[in-house]
Amino acid sequence: MLKAVEPGFVSDADRLAAQEASRALAKLSGNGGVQVDAQADTGERQTFVLPAAAVRLLTDMMAQLAEGRSVAVMPRHAELTTQQAADLLNVSRPYLVSLLEQDKLPYKKVGTHRRIQLQDLLAYMEARNTVSDNAMDALAAEAQELGMGY
Repeated sequence: MLKAVEPGFVSDADRLAAQEASRALAKLSGNGGVQVDAQADTGERQTFVLPAAAVRLLTDMMAQLAEGRSVAVMPRHAELTTQQAADLLNVSRPYLVSLLEQDKLPYKKVGTHRRIQLQDLLAYMEARNTVSDNAMDALAAEAQELGMGY
């Protein structure tokens, strides 16, 4: 697991650079890879090709950084602590533990500690978002039927 940038630590200069990089990558990539000619502060140069998947990931990361948002990169098979999972769901750790104890989210125990697979957490988040979206659609439809102007 690699946490690229902590919240609130994106300077204005970095935001601008990220915005320019995101635009450049999006323009160059299309659906393929991008050849990069990089130069370090030491003057060392290197040319390499970023595969299409990496270009899409970097483009998305740069767009998030340009907005001043934090970015985390994790493999899909990562195992998260209850605190990490709670942070991703934007809920308290005790609330997350209650979800685990109600079998709303699968987990395994490692000693006395619970671990949640990232892919299971992402599936839960997707299901939760679908339920929320459906509820909002139903409310909007009801408002239309009642002539509330929404």
